[in-house]
Amino acid sequence: MSTRYRFNRLNRLELAGSLGDIGTLLPLAVGMILVNGLSPSGLFFTVGLFYILSGIYYGVTVPIQPMKVIGAYAVATAMSAPQIQASGFLMGLFLLVIGASGAITLIGRLIPGPVVRGVQLSTGTLLMAQGVRFIAGTSGFQALQGAAEPYLTIQNLGPLPVGVLIGVAGGLLTLLFLENRRFPAGLLVVVSGFMVGLFFGTHEGFEQITLGLNLPAIFPFGVPGVQDFTFALLALALPQVPMTLGNAVIAYADLSGEYFGEDSQKVTYRASCITMALANFTAALLGGMPLCHGAGGLAAHYRFGARTAGSNLMIGAIFLLLAVFLGAHALSLVYLIPLSVLGVLLLFAGSQLALTIMEVGHRKDFFVALLILGITLASNLAVGFLAGIAVAYALKWKRLRV
Repeated sequence: MSTRYRFNRLNRLELAGSLGDIGTLLPLAVGMILVNGLSPSGLFFTVGLFYILSGIYYGVTVPIQPMKVIGAYAVATAMSAPQIQASGFLMGLFLLVIGASGAITLIGRLIPGPVVRGVQLSTGTLLMAQGVRFIAGTSGFQALQGAAEPYLTIQNLGPLPVGVLIGVAGGLLTLLFLENRRFPAGLLVVVSGFMVGLFFGTHEGFEQITLGLNLPAIFPFGVPGVQDFTFALLALALPQVPMTLGNAVIAYADLSGEYFGEDSQKVTYRASCITMALANFTAALLGGMPLCHGAGGLAAHYRFGARTAGSNLMIGAIFLLLAVFLGAHALSLVYLIPLSVLGVLLLFAGSQLALTIMEVGHRKDFFVALLILGITLASNLAVGFLAGIAVAYALKWKRLRV
């Protein structure tokens, strides 16, 4: 099947798949807008543009995600928007250097296969855990809002939290329609969530919605200063680097080749670095959040039906329309999706990625993957990734047994 034919596929399966990763994207995006003061129009515009241009260039489904280490830490500590902008510039510069120089190709060759599987297993497990938190109402974002479903008028149905009921219903709906091509599960779950929000939502900000032309401003918070760059380097960029290399470059490119075969020939380590660099320069310029690709995002899109770049065009167009015509008011539509629905998407997307561990055939390789998972759960993925590399090379010594 040619890439050109695949690229032109626009249907409900691609639309369903395009929505598969909003459970990762939207909570961090909303959090960074509300807590850190990022520009809604700049953020949504950058995401939409990155989706479309990546799809056009690569010719296959390409995930767009926030840089999670930067996003989570920025929200948790209420960092300023200029500091986040500075981190975007720094990550863009780093990725451009290792991508344009070809250094990432050498790095990729040095990363053992079991480490890649360990990163995929760990990322998938983290996504599943976050999905469960959204359904149970215990995520950091929900704690920040002071409610399990902050944008619904109903919080409980009898003794049960409404989020748990929505999550169970969404999970059953997904299981029933996961392989259904006529009624794709992802589309059914998201549309059902929107309907719940329309009928039982708080409709926050609806009275202020006006259509207009809202082009994002350049440097909406001014140019970051030297102090912003210094702080961002130590607190945001350096902790993000290992996770970006492990998950957003190496694990992502390998998974794309696994899913799409020859159609994914443009998705190389080098190209992934360069496109992420350009996206981060743009995001920093327009006041958006640092962005990356990611194995978890690709697994999410793929699990819910995305197989071509058509999914990128559709989800990208949605974000661009929200940014240009609604601007800051786009959040009012985002609020209609219950967080428990996003949790369902994360749960199934994470399971898709974690199941790649089934490809591991040797005991030592399986041990490395599990070790990365254990260290990730105890600390973070960056530490697990680095430790996994060291242990994988150590286990090449035949005298060592596990």
